[in-house]
Amino acid sequence: MKPTSETYSELQLAYETFNAELFDGRLPDCLITLQREKATCGYFSRARFGNRAGAESDEIALNPAYFGVVPVVEVMQTLVHEMCHAWQAHHGKPGRNRYHNEEWAAKMEAIGLMPSDTGQPGGKRTGDKMADYPIAGGRFLQACELLLTRDFQISWYDRFPSPDAVRVGQSCYSASMSLPGALGAPSQVSPTPSIQSLNGGEVLAVPGVRALVAQASAAGKSNRVKYVCECREDTDGKVCRPNAVWGRPGLNLTCNDCGQPFLAHG
Repeated sequence: MKPTSETYSELQLAYETFNAELFDGRLPDCLITLQREKATCGYFSRARFGNRAGAESDEIALNPAYFGVVPVVEVMQTLVHEMCHAWQAHHGKPGRNRYHNEEWAAKMEAIGLMPSDTGQPGGKRTGDKMADYPIAGGRFLQACELLLTRDFQISWYDRFPSPDAVRVGQSCYSASMSLPGALGAPSQVSPTPSIQSLNGGEVLAVPGVRALVAQASAAGKSNRVKYVCECREDTDGKVCRPNAVWGRPGLNLTCNDCGQPFLAHG
């Protein structure tokens, strides 16, 4: 088991396949890295690396936080999205800073990815922050299917994905498409080892991505419960507000006034 070799040989195979099938082999080799940039699936950096012989290499970075919770095709979309930036850097005219201009959008569409600022149909084709989705029957999906015939897979994934990453996987457009199982399924194998929640450090036995989605949905909710006793009379027989306390779920509380148990509300 050599995780480094496996991970990078798989990504190199994907890069070479897409370069040949979508860019006519015109892209130079680049250095693919794994970077956990917050709220970023990937990025392209022109001539970011150099060696002692004076050679330079572009960088394409991919965020491994998404590998286990988005469909495999979504990871490939990120790679090809950044390869389009590489194509433009070497053969076109990139937009200012990281602006995705019309030339980039046209190239994306030509190779089978529809640019969209929302990642969904109907979004804007250009802008500073852009996503995309596969065009049904397009060249990108055809290249992906070719890649699968070469026994391609993403072997290693982040076992501790953030709720934000899970939400991306849940809402991405490709998750709703009818794709071959190996392409449309997340890299994460089910059942999976226990995954540690990043919110509070609780260890959960997670049987698959569905449980992660449920965990993410609950992440923004309070972990306290309101307990109420319905006794409404004080010692003088006057009606008053019910007794109420807040605490963690599962508490067994009894009212000292009436001897009845507190009931969880909400």
